[in-house]
Amino acid sequence: MPEALTVLLDQNVPRAVAPWIRTRRPQWTVFHTVDVDLSGQLDETLFAWAQRQNAMIITFDEDFADQRAFPLGSHSGIIRLRVWPTTIEETQLALERLLTEVPDEELARALVIIDREAIRVRRGP
Repeated sequence: MPEALTVLLDQNVPRAVAPWIRTRRPQWTVFHTVDVDLSGQLDETLFAWAQRQNAMIITFDEDFADQRAFPLGSHSGIIRLRVWPTTIEETQLALERLLTEVPDEELARALVIIDREAIRVRRGP
């Protein structure tokens, strides 16, 4: 059975993705920034909230993949989506690949980058 994880969807991820993830991973706790009054907040504020909740961040924001600002091992996990357009459908296709190809236990504390060709998982110390 997949691991129970907590996830924060950044404001740039369509809100409709939250209930979709819940149907794919009912054991996960999924929040969107709108649900927790984080819309419009700085990346650092989202990051701090996610760390307090032990939550992975799912985002289109390339800043979260910057290991100088968010070093591996310093977070509960970041999933950076690099698909275009950033529609509900393209987001779901990318995440479906992730959920099918990468075990949940490999997501925790990792930086995951998903593009059209590949899923790269970088693990920290």
